[in-house]
Amino acid sequence: MTALPVDGDPIAALRAVAFYLERERAETYRVKAYRSAAERLAELDPDDVARRAGNGTLTDLKGVGKKTAAVVTEVLDGGTSATLAELEARHTEPVAGGAAIRAALRGDCHTHSTWSDGGSDILEMARTARDLGHEWMVLTDHSENLTVANGLTPERRRRQFDVIGEVNEELAPFRLLRGIEVDILEDGDIDAPDDLLEELDLVVASVHSKLRAPSELMTARMIAGVSHPLVDVLGHCTGRLVTGGRGTRPPSTFDAEAVFDACIENGVAVEINSRPERLDPPRDLLRQALAAGCEFVVDTDAHAPGQLDWQPYGCERAEECEVPLDRIVNTRSAADLAAWRSRG
Repeated sequence: MTALPVDGDPIAALRAVAFYLERERAETYRVKAYRSAAERLAELDPDDVARRAGNGTLTDLKGVGKKTAAVVTEVLDGGTSATLAELEARHTEPVAGGAAIRAALRGDCHTHSTWSDGGSDILEMARTARDLGHEWMVLTDHSENLTVANGLTPERRRRQFDVIGEVNEELAPFRLLRGIEVDILEDGDIDAPDDLLEELDLVVASVHSKLRAPSELMTARMIAGVSHPLVDVLGHCTGRLVTGGRGTRPPSTFDAEAVFDACIENGVAVEINSRPERLDPPRDLLRQALAAGCEFVVDTDAHAPGQLDWQPYGCERAEECEVPLDRIVNTRSAADLAAWRSRG
């Protein structure tokens, strides 16, 4: 992979360290130490940061410890740090295979920020996506029903639009698109009003509750969800967890043929979720969706910048199942994505 640009900026170096730690799934407290230090120092004048580094008072600041201060001091003295150099040396290769598919991807359709349950602000998520080579990214913070994830009300969502506009001004020609991950409720309804969904660039719909419901109920629920005229992507369709801090969870059971047929009928893409703890759908269902004629998106479902580089996990599985590039929606430009969304 291409190293994140630091260019002698100590705050960028701290963020890069956090990125690489996230990429290798390090403990949250380690990542947070570097992100917190970056946020604290970003509040200061750069000359003040340099002065404190010179006189050894960086650690007097709340949120700046010995290790983070050492990174700052070393970068200011020599352009890099031992910690950053070690991490860069460990992260020269993609996290998984699927290189041809990853090279063809132009964006990521499923990401989160601190506005819901993500770990970094919108600008940092978008800037990292750009630095990883994407032309665009869809910000899909959760909808309001998922209170455990600080889901956004329509009012908060529209306030977020202003931030997205500011980010687009700063990062142009990179495009941050307005999206949402809505809940498919137990009755198959979507927990966001149509007038809001019409203002968005992409709608991902996912099941987040009652995942062990009987097959017939889950099938009806999912078919109703993807039949909503403003839904574009079916997210992590089985809800399974195969590893990670939340433990494991078996996949939901449903009539996959009926659900995938509904996706095709309604022009809804099936997500290939790249999170290592999800890797959803399983290969057998991915092959079934492919044989049925579905389109796909290869998404990270990233909740932090380092997770944006997890796409190869999904690309590798797409390659193993022989998913052709022309069936992967996020190989397209932002303009072509908009044209695809306005289908029918």
